[in-house]
Amino acid sequence: MNAKSSFIDSATALPDLKTTTGSITRRRLARRLPVRRIWPTWVLLSAQFGILVAFVGLWELAAATKFIDVFFWSKPSSIASTMVIFFSEGNAITDIVYTFCSTIMGFILGTTLGAVLGMSFWWSRNYALIMQPYIICLESIPKLALAPLIILVFGMGLASKVAIATALTLVVSTLTAYSGVQAVDRDQEKLFYSLGASRWQVFTKLVAPSCIPWIISILRVNIGLALTGSIVGEFVASQYGLGRTILYAGQTYEIALVWVAVLVLSALSMVMYVAVSWLERHLQKGIVR
Repeated sequence: MNAKSSFIDSATALPDLKTTTGSITRRRLARRLPVRRIWPTWVLLSAQFGILVAFVGLWELAAATKFIDVFFWSKPSSIASTMVIFFSEGNAITDIVYTFCSTIMGFILGTTLGAVLGMSFWWSRNYALIMQPYIICLESIPKLALAPLIILVFGMGLASKVAIATALTLVVSTLTAYSGVQAVDRDQEKLFYSLGASRWQVFTKLVAPSCIPWIISILRVNIGLALTGSIVGEFVASQYGLGRTILYAGQTYEIALVWVAVLVLSALSMVMYVAVSWLERHLQKGIVR
């Protein structure tokens, strides 16, 4: 009787042992899993602001102790005073608007024309095979080296800056849209034709919507390329623009003015990048819906 009761007790104790072992295993796995928590926004902003303040403070201290040569590196206090003069007495607003307009126009033209050209390759494989070597050749050519020629053709005005910005964004948009065309599901295309759809209906209902996510993914890259093209065009020949200001300040050894123009250009690029990122998220939400 005692042996039987002890056997029953041991049998009933086994589930408890399994449960205990399982809970211990789960606890060990839970301890090993990394916990990734995002800090509050005010903490992130405070850290970013602290890094900026520390960098500016060390820069000013290094200039005051002559650890760095002020002639080549300037110092934050001189940059701040020069920035006040640049906005109060200089052509700051004119230069900013000039660079902004050439960048946005080149961005829109390059992205639109490149997307249309890339999607047009769907209509004919022979046409795509004929044009592909020229597109690759245009991509391999350093388009910034053609800036003097573009300036001679389009003049020193805004048109030449827009042309350079368009040239930098056109090829990237074309190749990206063509990749989207190649990624179109052929089975869906056959299904459209089997249901009696025309080529134009297949293009508008299947090909173009399939390429839109590819085009959206290149927007943030294109805004940087367009800004680069505008600045390079202003370096070569221009009457206005932040690039012209940087070139002029470098030639006259006004290092503080160089930093002012660079800071303004950085702020402008961040604003355009954030705007394009917002547009990208908005368009992606529209596609998902």
